[in-house]
Amino acid sequence: MRKVFAATLFCCFRTLVMAQNPTGTLVPPDKLVEDTTGLRDIIGIALKLSHIHLKKPPKVAGQRVYYSIIPLGSSVPGGGEALITSTNAAFELGNPKTTFLSNVTFSPSTNLKGEWNLPFRSNIWSSENRWNYGGDYRITFFPQFTWGLGGNTAPSNKVLVRYTYVRFYQNALKRIGKKPFLFAGLGYNLDYHINIRPDVDTVDMAKFTGYHYGTGNHTNSISSGLTLNLLYDTRNNALNPLPGWFYNIVARVNPKFLGSGDNWYSLYIDARKYISFDPDQWNVLAFWSYLWTTLGSPAPYLDLPAITWDANQRSGRGFYPSRYTGKTLWDFETEYRRSITRDQLLGFVVFANMNAVTEPLTNNFAYLHAAAGAGLRIKFNKHSGTNFGLDFAASKGYWALYFSLGEAF
Repeated sequence: MRKVFAATLFCCFRTLVMAQNPTGTLVPPDKLVEDTTGLRDIIGIALKLSHIHLKKPPKVAGQRVYYSIIPLGSSVPGGGEALITSTNAAFELGNPKTTFLSNVTFSPSTNLKGEWNLPFRSNIWSSENRWNYGGDYRITFFPQFTWGLGGNTAPSNKVLVRYTYVRFYQNALKRIGKKPFLFAGLGYNLDYHINIRPDVDTVDMAKFTGYHYGTGNHTNSISSGLTLNLLYDTRNNALNPLPGWFYNIVARVNPKFLGSGDNWYSLYIDARKYISFDPDQWNVLAFWSYLWTTLGSPAPYLDLPAITWDANQRSGRGFYPSRYTGKTLWDFETEYRRSITRDQLLGFVVFANMNAVTEPLTNNFAYLHAAAGAGLRIKFNKHSGTNFGLDFAASKGYWALYFSLGEAF
């Protein structure tokens, strides 16, 4: 664990001190602003076929708002199918050449059986990128399986856990001096799990997991804390990242006086790299790695690092949600993205990922788990760069289909 942690910190330091070619790409920086001339998308094709003529999109602070919305069905944690509607609005609050693309996403889902999820996320860039505001708010009542701690749990030895989950994350980061891509700030995070209980009431959660924090049957767990955030971001579109770097370090403190059940801490280090091979086509190689640790503190069980539970819940395609849980988690992913048609209406991706969690007794990494997959991309909105994605991914003993608006990372 120390080697992975040290390597991640080294990569962070190397990126933050880079002064030459901050985009870190094979494409000159002046080519990064995308020209949509000659490109096609689903919205344009639908309007052309239906002979519908719409007025210009509404404006925010003098800039247009680009909407993407799509209803779809998908499998959900705990089994069954759900109806999901994903709505995204992308806009610029300043000069597009000096202001990153902001976006808000609302993706409600339900299986029409009393189980539902209401997530709302925002990533707002003020004019000239002076401030960045990130938000993640959700209310969820969807059950999920858990296998206990460690990377060697038997696939069949699982328990279905039910609870209502309330999340409120908000941060505000300010650009540091005249450095165009470096930001620092504070945030507040709340994780509130209500009425935690196994599907079969005779199961003792604490005994099954071997963990005694936040595992009492029919109990609640509250984690209320402050975050210290350091961000380095040279991408100008998070929905479909153009070449560049992304580093995010979040240190979280959850004291009892803010309402937490126990005093506990966490550190989240997220590193991403995007390499473009062609300024005129979608031809990108992307890398992503993150390390998430509770630093040995008594975090509630449902707040422990778990695969697919990264900040945006987009990691670990090919793994069941929360399949591996531990006090520390490391994940590495890579994806190749390329357009099929010159108008970039169609494209494809191929990807692979691996992860490891620490073992409960030794606190060391002992098992590595891998998954891989491929997917189709259809340009939904050429102005915001939003793609509709359909991915297939598999790991040992499990496979899944994933629908998305925007790239996984």
